[in-house]
Amino acid sequence: MTAISTPNSFIRQIVVDDNASGKHGGRVATRFPPEPNGYLHLGHGKSIGLNFGIARDFAGTCNLRFDDTNPAREDVEYVEAIKEDVRWLGFDWAELRHASDYFEVFHRCAIKLIETGKAYVCDLSADEVREYRGTLTEPGRDSPYRTRSVAENLDLFRRMRDGEFADGARTLRAKIDMAAGNINLRDPAIYRIRKLTHQNTGDAWPIYPMYDYAHCISDAVEGITHSLCTLEFEDHRPLYDWFLDQLDLPHDRALSDPLRAAGFACEPGTPQQIEFARGNLDYTVMSKRKLMALVQDGLVDGWDDPRMPTLSGARRRGFPPAAIRTFWERAGVTKQNSVIEYGVLEGCVREVLDAEAPRRLAVIDPLKLVLTHLGADHAETLRFPNHPKNEAFGERDVPFSRELWIEREDFMEEPVKGFHRLVPGGEVRLRGVGIARCEDIVKDATGTVVELHCTLDADTRPGQPGADRKVKGTIHWVSAKHAIAAEVRLYDRLFDVADPDDDSDGKTYRDHLNPASKRVVRAWLEPSLAGVPVESTWQFERLGYFVADRRDHRTDAAVFNRVVTLRDAWAKVAPR
Repeated sequence: MTAISTPNSFIRQIVVDDNASGKHGGRVATRFPPEPNGYLHLGHGKSIGLNFGIARDFAGTCNLRFDDTNPAREDVEYVEAIKEDVRWLGFDWAELRHASDYFEVFHRCAIKLIETGKAYVCDLSADEVREYRGTLTEPGRDSPYRTRSVAENLDLFRRMRDGEFADGARTLRAKIDMAAGNINLRDPAIYRIRKLTHQNTGDAWPIYPMYDYAHCISDAVEGITHSLCTLEFEDHRPLYDWFLDQLDLPHDRALSDPLRAAGFACEPGTPQQIEFARGNLDYTVMSKRKLMALVQDGLVDGWDDPRMPTLSGARRRGFPPAAIRTFWERAGVTKQNSVIEYGVLEGCVREVLDAEAPRRLAVIDPLKLVLTHLGADHAETLRFPNHPKNEAFGERDVPFSRELWIEREDFMEEPVKGFHRLVPGGEVRLRGVGIARCEDIVKDATGTVVELHCTLDADTRPGQPGADRKVKGTIHWVSAKHAIAAEVRLYDRLFDVADPDDDSDGKTYRDHLNPASKRVVRAWLEPSLAGVPVESTWQFERLGYFVADRRDHRTDAAVFNRVVTLRDAWAKVAPR
């Protein structure tokens, strides 16, 4: 498991106090329980780091458990993607579990609730249930089926299990209090009829448990001590505790016999639910429903589109997992909802890549520069450091020739005030070469500058007497004769406003898609970048950090994605 620090937080203090008092027998067991109905997003990174980090710091365990109780929305594709994301972030689980592993236990628990008069089969439709539930200011009304006998409820539930009834015809509901101030306690559903094929259990079950019911039992049978979840489940905690009180799993061992028979090491316990504020970022949407719509409607190039706030998208974009872990550590764990600036995450990315990424020369908007006084066959090899801040990275050979590519933005025919790069008749330092003077420009039929004719001051070459002569501008270049062509994808934020979900102006998040979030260019790179492996990350000097695309990059067809620019280009953008 990755060794990272978990800063102090109220959750950490709870665990410290529990251990000091002997609660849970001094054990610490957590779990990360995603529903496999989509790809994990950046916000999940906070929960992953918290659950695995607490387990690590207290010599405990953390399970990865798939909350697969709704087969209508789940797919094995998402299961595999989630496992890959967790491992990519640097974590591994003590045990891989599924809520569906416990379907027989859930069923036995439901029968116990019926037998003790704590659950009943209800024939109300979904609309009628909502009508009977009441409001925040008005109590609910008892279902007309609430007084069914234990024998009738057992018979109806058996027939539900046997697949006798149509989808939605009946539900099994907990019998709690229809006048409770907490609406979650107003006889919530425990089971519904759904005749769907399950990604893990096939067609074995025509009924499926509800999340609030299945989740607490799953925690209990796994021996979870601290069930960490986000604040939206705070109002569900009384229901979580109610189920555990009624079932008393630690003492009713017969309920977990099916698990033991299946080979699970099972020691039921009584977990405690603890809520924390979820991770929110500006310039993003985190709703799985909205992200799925972006994918299905072709507004992005799949779940791992580098613009998507999914973990797989961040990986393909080139975000280092260490940067994501660091970001959420610095954000902290509180009970106060807040929105963190996306620029803070990008800053963590730059921090990691500045230390780790070797430097290379690349030109993404090429303009040809010809050193006219050099022979057509002129070629030499220069030595460049791979990392200016770390000599351990060593040096590399960089070819230099008569014809070079430079960035088009490094030349201006009619310079504006403060422009210190190449202009007609002006000088600029070519990185690692010397000072060049622009003597002439060549234009095409449209008047576009296509070539610069320059001379190089030999006295300013490295090691020569004039090498230290000062000029205001230094630009990078690649040798046109030796450069390799590459497709470079210039990615930016997917949305152009800080709060895409703000519909106060009548617009939706779709209206705020950033039209400049992806631009594809043909670039020229120094030849040392030929054949680099996928997911290798580099700083293209003066341009930003780039990664070899993990899907499309090949040795014979280079494809690089921009990870981040060298500086935050959005810092000066006023919120809209």
